[in-house]
Parts: sequence; structure tokens; C-alpha cells
Amino acid sequence: MAEETSAGGGSRVRIGSYRMPLPRSRLLRIVIGSLLVLFGLLGFLPVVGFWMVPVGLLILSVDIPRVRRWRRRFAVWYARKYPRTAARLHIRGNGEGSNGARKPAGQ
Repeated sequence: MAEETSAGGGSRVRIGSYRMPLPRSRLLRIVIGSLLVLFGLLGFLPVVGFWMVPVGLLILSVDIPRVRRWRRRFAVWYARKYPRTAARLHIRGNGEGSNGARKPAGQ
């Protein structure tokens, strides 16, 4: 899970090997992300679902630093807890190489 910026100035969100383009307007990204989170909380109703909450938070993490920190903390935790799955989903931990070994503090 990460955000990317393309040469044209548009943002993209990457989940595993999938890339989702986002609108260029910051306001529109915040509105879309907020609506996904709000409607996702109504996941017990037909049509909407709880899947909308993490997608909305991922979109909000492009523009809101606090949500970005939450996403990054989750990615680091997930990479440490489930290293094989994280490697398959291209989720990188905090300073870890491809083998998952942590670097010694003094180096």
C-alpha cells in the first residue's frame, strides 16, 4: 500500500500489483475518501460495505499526514508480523531488506 506521483502530476494508490489513479484535485480526493469512510461505516446495509473504510483511508492518506502515518505504521507492523505475505503484496517494512532481516542499530 503506497501512494505514487506520476510525471503528469496525478497521484496513484498502489495496492499490491494494482494501481488506482486518483483525481488531481486535493479537495476531490478528500471528499471521495471521506465519503467512502462514512458510507463504509454503514456496511451492514445493502450495496455499501465495510470494504469502503480502508479504501477511503488509503485515499485520504495521500493528502492527510495523520492518516498517512497510520497507514505507514500499519504497513510496518504487517511487514514484521507477516513477512512472506508482505513480500508477496510488495509491502515494505521499516528499513528492512528483501530478506526481512533488521539492520543492527549501530550500522
